[in-house]
Amino acid sequence: MGMFMFDIFPVFFGIFFLIFIFLFVFIIVKNISQWNKNNHSPKLTVDATVVTKRGQMHRHHGNNNMHVSTTYYATFQFESGDRLELAVPSSEYGMLVEGDKGKLSFQGTRFLSFERIY
Repeated sequence: MGMFMFDIFPVFFGIFFLIFIFLFVFIIVKNISQWNKNNHSPKLTVDATVVTKRGQMHRHHGNNNMHVSTTYYATFQFESGDRLELAVPSSEYGMLVEGDKGKLSFQGTRFLSFERIY
């Protein structure tokens, strides 16, 4: 029974390694595809209202330390009632207030700017 475990270990290791490589390549291809799609999308500027905001924390461990980063999101609602959630830079996130109305500029899923209308 003990020798069987040593014979099967390389198989399991190989399978997990292939799954890891596949996921790594899949994520890279997906991100490049989204970047390319955004680059080929038109730049739009539309009337929108800030509906909600949220932050998502990411923890990264390594070399006996932990790094925390936050991705900020804002959801915008158009006059048609459609909504779009976009990742926004931290400098813009702090300036957005729920209920703000203005001109949202975006390209695909890429936030460009939000200009408040007073």
